[in-house]
Amino acid sequence: MDDRLVVGAPGRGDPAGDAPAAASRLSRGLLWGGAALALTVLASLLFGAGEVGPGRALPVLLGAGDDDASFAVLQLRLPRTVVAVAVGVALGVAGAVLQTAARNPLAEPGLLGVSAGASFAVVLVIASGASAAALGPWVAVLGAGAGCLLAVGAARLRGTGDDPVRLVLAGAALSSLLHAATSVVLLLDQRTSDEVRFWTVGSVAGRDLGTLSQVGPVLGAGVLIALLAARPLSALALGDDVARGLGHRPARARGLAMAAVALLVGGAVAAAGPVAFVGLVVPFLARALVGPDLRRVLAVSVLLGPAVVLVADVASRLLVRPYEMPLGVVTALVGAPVLVAVVRSTRMPSL
Repeated sequence: MDDRLVVGAPGRGDPAGDAPAAASRLSRGLLWGGAALALTVLASLLFGAGEVGPGRALPVLLGAGDDDASFAVLQLRLPRTVVAVAVGVALGVAGAVLQTAARNPLAEPGLLGVSAGASFAVVLVIASGASAAALGPWVAVLGAGAGCLLAVGAARLRGTGDDPVRLVLAGAALSSLLHAATSVVLLLDQRTSDEVRFWTVGSVAGRDLGTLSQVGPVLGAGVLIALLAARPLSALALGDDVARGLGHRPARARGLAMAAVALLVGGAVAAAGPVAFVGLVVPFLARALVGPDLRRVLAVSVLLGPAVVLVADVASRLLVRPYEMPLGVVTALVGAPVLVAVVRSTRMPSL
């Protein structure tokens, strides 16, 4: 099989067969990822679009500070940061799993219409008269699962699902169709436009710990399934016949992967709306640090995912102060160059 399309399999120069070297790369990756996460969490608590800057926020973290600063840091920024961390973990892990299952380095929930499917499902149910607060994450999970199946199925209609260009085109077409359908729903029911705007741009502004209590079990289940699927997916990247020879069942492995992606993306969309490109950028950075083995990539993605989301969220607060940009817009600005870099590579990265 063409190395350019193999996701999760050891490539040339990968130390997968050298345990000490692999352990060393993993340690370095975890160290870098942990440092990035710690710094971005601190930045998220210190910086905001309002008047409470780092000089007033830092004393609050040290147990002092005035009342206004305490409210801004502990009641607004802290819950928002926790939700952003959960969303980052979900999208980072989902991107790594989806790329491995599709054996395609360009597979990403936003590009393939998975996030758009979750958003459309939520918008459609809200337009039918349901309250957004009473929805829970399951509508988004079902929409994400449907979007994932449609995109992958469309790319494989003629047996060319391993073609990265065809898969991205199928996903782009599906995303466009779902966005158009969402626009039609909004045009037919203007009264719901304010309520659903959140699910069309992506943001963690105003999110609280109640949001996390709703989506937390869904995200936890998604991460657990992803971890259970990591070993068979790594074997599946070597080919179905090899995976069967190692005692794995390819259909079951892909089913677990799709379930994990649906839970993770659906939960993330329910919490923060569609946040594009995180599922592309995070595995890309993780593989650069620890190599292509999926289990190592997942371990580092758990740290890098929140760091990437928090960097984008802090930027969204500072770029147009005293207003905020939508988080999804900032992640698109960051992720688009990464997508171009991957596409323009003379050799697709071996994942």
